[in-house]
Amino acid sequence: MAPRNSPILSILSLVILVVQPYRAFGSSRGNPFGFITDDNSAGMCASAVIVHGYKCHEFEVTTDDGFILSVQRIPKGRDGVGGGANRPPVLLQHGVLVDGITWLQNSPEQSPAMILADNGFDVWISNIRGTRYSRRHVTLDPNSSDYWNWTWDDLVVHDLPTVIDLVFQQTGQKIHYIGHSMGTLIALASFSEGRNLDKIKSAALLSPVAYLSHMTTALGVVAARAFVSEITTIFGLAEFNPRGEPVSNFLKALCAQAGVDCYDLITALTAVRDGVLSKYDYGSNDFNQAHYGEAKPPKYNLTNIPHDLPLFLSYGGQDALSDVQDVETLLDYLKFHDVDKLHVQYIKDFAHADFIIGITAKDIVYNQIIAFFRNQG
Repeated sequence: MAPRNSPILSILSLVILVVQPYRAFGSSRGNPFGFITDDNSAGMCASAVIVHGYKCHEFEVTTDDGFILSVQRIPKGRDGVGGGANRPPVLLQHGVLVDGITWLQNSPEQSPAMILADNGFDVWISNIRGTRYSRRHVTLDPNSSDYWNWTWDDLVVHDLPTVIDLVFQQTGQKIHYIGHSMGTLIALASFSEGRNLDKIKSAALLSPVAYLSHMTTALGVVAARAFVSEITTIFGLAEFNPRGEPVSNFLKALCAQAGVDCYDLITALTAVRDGVLSKYDYGSNDFNQAHYGEAKPPKYNLTNIPHDLPLFLSYGGQDALSDVQDVETLLDYLKFHDVDKLHVQYIKDFAHADFIIGITAKDIVYNQIIAFFRNQG
């Protein structure tokens, strides 16, 4: 197998991988659902949930390629309010180089996970492979390059189904899904291939990312031209570490280029190559032919998303990453969606991170999502 060239990833909090994957070199297989634990003594539950008066349970689940994922469950509202066996489950999927704690950054009254728990939902928080809470594998060491041998396609094929299966098995109910940025990307790709649809009741996609032809930040465009494989060759790094001195120097060089404003790094630096939502490009026609049976990587055909799948899309006019014109391209692929199953919200003053940490997000976004979910029966 050829080495896999991957683009530079988003950095800092709430920065999102969008079209091309993050991958280093190698692959493995393991047993799915190798173990599930319910340990509340450490982790996100103890540090960010229980301290606010909520019950919280820690789960671990193993993907079929051996990555051990951390999942948190907030089964009730604060101080046990709104308990009951039939609370509808909702799964929250974060973006890249952040983790599930992004849904818990604000006060309980302003954090999406707690807002949902206080409004009668059984809340589940996903942490994809390689993030702070999901950095283990049945055989691979995260300090080795082999551990990082995956792309976002693997999140579609392995991580998302594994977490959805866990929630479905634990609750016995179909799941409401909320994704932000990359969390929307893997959901759209999954739904387009018919994955997980038997377990999904509806989906809310915040700052949806599928096309990036109109990305407005020059920094993102410049960074998109770099590849992690090239960077790791230069720096000798298996993992792209934004806090390390070599990467810091690399970013300074990027920021020195004309037209690049590094002030908005929190929403700008992204990974994108050609603005096409497709599977991993192995870098040559021969390697693509060997892997896919065709010279170019297959596209994810979003027109295949079932027209009766309830979808809530919310995007902002100040979002430099999920640009309005690119979201409109996505909406064009959904133009045949059942009218009563597609709700689109445009928020003129919202930027990329506002959907997660904005203090007005509860009133503007999450109250609407809650109403949308409840209307699905």
